[in-house]
Amino acid sequence: MIDIKKVRADFPILKRKINGKPLVYLDNAATSQKPQVVIDSLVDYYTNYNANIHRGVHTLSQLATDAFEQARIKIQKHFNTKHNYEIIITSGTTDSINLVATSFTQFLQKGDEIIISAMEHHSNIVPWQMLCQRTGAILKVIPINENGELILEEYDNLLSNKTKLVFVNHVSNALGTINPIKKIIDKAHKFGASVLIDGAQSSPHIKPDLQALDVDFYVASAHKLCGPTGVGILYGKEALLNKLPPYQGGGEMIKQVTFEKTTYADLPYKFEAGTPNIAGVIAFGVALDYLNELGFDNIAAYENELLVYATKKLLQIEGLKIYGTAKNKTSVISFNIANIHPYDIGTIIDKLGIEVRTGHHCAQPIMDFYKIPGTVRASFSFYNTFKEIDLLVDALQKAKAMLS
Repeated sequence: MIDIKKVRADFPILKRKINGKPLVYLDNAATSQKPQVVIDSLVDYYTNYNANIHRGVHTLSQLATDAFEQARIKIQKHFNTKHNYEIIITSGTTDSINLVATSFTQFLQKGDEIIISAMEHHSNIVPWQMLCQRTGAILKVIPINENGELILEEYDNLLSNKTKLVFVNHVSNALGTINPIKKIIDKAHKFGASVLIDGAQSSPHIKPDLQALDVDFYVASAHKLCGPTGVGILYGKEALLNKLPPYQGGGEMIKQVTFEKTTYADLPYKFEAGTPNIAGVIAFGVALDYLNELGFDNIAAYENELLVYATKKLLQIEGLKIYGTAKNKTSVISFNIANIHPYDIGTIIDKLGIEVRTGHHCAQPIMDFYKIPGTVRASFSFYNTFKEIDLLVDALQKAKAMLS
């Protein structure tokens, strides 16, 4: 079980006030807050063993390298990959997706097909559109229904021997829908297609077993898992990563360089040009330790209680409509109140210390599907409380009275 009082004490930012009101942070789908142990690990690195990694024989470099590579092993164990060198360190989910999209360029040709879903974040749409422009491949889209669920029968119809790549998020950032990724992966593999799963929104709530999923690529960001910004991962099966050319050239990703020819380093370094966010990667490992100590089953159970409670309370507000009512969803609620723009609601409740996200959430095709400009999105984490949900509802009632 989650000891909410103890957990909240771990997050220093939760003690602050916004506009004179206690902070109610409900924008966790955008980024999570950081526990003190993660903040301390950043300070410890820069205070005690700041040095560049892999290239130094001196003590500080060796300490930093060991801590960095230990963090990679923590990431490997958390996501259950076969080898630690299948974990590529990137600057975030978007960087990871662009790495795959760029590196796949030489393997696609005109007429090949790529499948994505209608509920993707822009970072899982635009890179594939760019890949299609470079190669002449065709982009196809799995549609959604009114509940915000993928229509898998249409996915079956889209799959063919021309399908080379399938890219789907595990959880929709705008709707909270949990997609049946194992089914999606298995169906794609029957046609020989490779699958990338965007785990940016799912990884804070669901601990995936990447070997059991048999996924080809998986991407995630540390900052949504109580870690720092500027750190992400790309998991790829060893054979596929060896097949793909490097994404960037520079230091660290080489084996030997002459003016006539360069040979590339082995995995994972082939894809890790330049100095990484060393402190951030180490702190990501600390964040994973923290979350695993809490237990993802405990996190999921508590967040589901928050979701059920918030859904019930919000629907008591007259004129409020929730977008994304899938049977399986994480603790994200997107909604509008009739005849009131979401931006206006967000502005007013911020004055009351309530921090939510408003807009299209980098998922404009979803908003176009529902024929709305955007939504108010409240996203809950394991450090939120039922009292905070009550404060949200009270603030929304006040905003509605002011704006109606």
